[in-house]
Amino acid sequence: MTALEQSHLQIQGESLGLEMGSVHEKVEVESDEEIPLRESQTTDKIQSFNFDTPSTSQYPKVNRFSLLRSIYVVLIKGKINFLLPFVPLTIMLHYLSEKHGWIFFFSLLGITPLAERLGYATEQLSFYTGPTVGGLLNATFGNATEMIISMYALKNGMIRVVQLSLLGSVLSNMLLVLGCAFFCGGIHHQKVQKFTKETALVNSGLLLMAVMGLLFPAVLHFTHTELHKGKSELFLSRFSSCVMLVAYTCYIFFQLKSQKDLYTTLDEVRESNEEEDSNENEEPEISQWEALAWLAIFTLCIFVLSGYLVDALQGASDSMNMPVAFISVILLPVVGNAAEHASAIMFAVKDKLDITIGVAIGSSTQISMFVIPFCVIVGWFMGKSMDLNFQLFETAVLFITVLVVTFMLQDGQSNYFKGLMLVLCYLIVGASFFVHIDPSNRGS
Repeated sequence: MTALEQSHLQIQGESLGLEMGSVHEKVEVESDEEIPLRESQTTDKIQSFNFDTPSTSQYPKVNRFSLLRSIYVVLIKGKINFLLPFVPLTIMLHYLSEKHGWIFFFSLLGITPLAERLGYATEQLSFYTGPTVGGLLNATFGNATEMIISMYALKNGMIRVVQLSLLGSVLSNMLLVLGCAFFCGGIHHQKVQKFTKETALVNSGLLLMAVMGLLFPAVLHFTHTELHKGKSELFLSRFSSCVMLVAYTCYIFFQLKSQKDLYTTLDEVRESNEEEDSNENEEPEISQWEALAWLAIFTLCIFVLSGYLVDALQGASDSMNMPVAFISVILLPVVGNAAEHASAIMFAVKDKLDITIGVAIGSSTQISMFVIPFCVIVGWFMGKSMDLNFQLFETAVLFITVLVVTFMLQDGQSNYFKGLMLVLCYLIVGASFFVHIDPSNRGS
């Protein structure tokens, strides 16, 4: 056989082998379709599938809301919690010493983190109650510190301390807190910041209504035009307080139910395209029952320290050589509003002026339209002659302050110069109360 014939036969053999291979592949495919899988093959495939996607039932469910985690989140995690040791220190000093100046000072430092943590517990509870009830909780507990101090002072007959401390809270929020927020926000961004002026003007209108409620009893008293001396002023105060409480209740309904579109802030519009799912991603850090428990604990602690604070007020005034009016109007609100002060500045730096307005002006509205009338009504049931006559000087200061702040908010814009003017106005108010002699000695 020649070499040519051998190569020809080899090519035929290779082509025949390819044809047999294709036929063999077809037979294998047909046999796979017709012959069922063996049990071992099925088991292998199921095992491999289970390996890729394990069942969640194999893992134990982890409880995120544990006691130790709650203690860490509430008592350790916050930056302001480094002041919490002043709470037991104040209690020890109250029973072991009679130095009223130190007791007063430590009480102020101890109440500051408690007030902030109380607001945190209220915020956590609002996750479970919904926006409507959450708004009412924030309105109730937002100024719980001022209310507790006022209730304790009212129980002891210190009516003048109640009036001056609440007045100081309103002045501090409108001038110092809002002024520092405007100033820091304007310096940080180097631009004009905007906020929803409709919301601010509604709050300004409520503040003017509060000024009306405080102004008429004072004018009635100092013009000596009372129908029944000593009784008409008290009757007008109680009637006006009831009307103011009704107005504040209507305001809450107006804000949460009736006119929600009015309270759609510029911050929400600005962030709607970027953070549509931000509210869905927010989750509570503690459980509902833990929030209620912490709410009760912080309220009790504030009540205890408020008692020490009020009892040491006169002694602190004598030891520091400061008028009680200055301490009540300036020192008490500045320390009591420290948490709100920090949060207002933080939101202004983040260019969220609507939240800043809500913290500062909203808190002033709560005190003037809810806390002050509420104290008058509670004093009525307690047999105390708590009225809305804050004296002529104090009422004039409040009236001018509300006018200045309303003028600053009417254009819906803020800058660092507006903030500087508000802070300077607060310095003038502080100096005025430092040299002011309180003509009323009722319960002081």
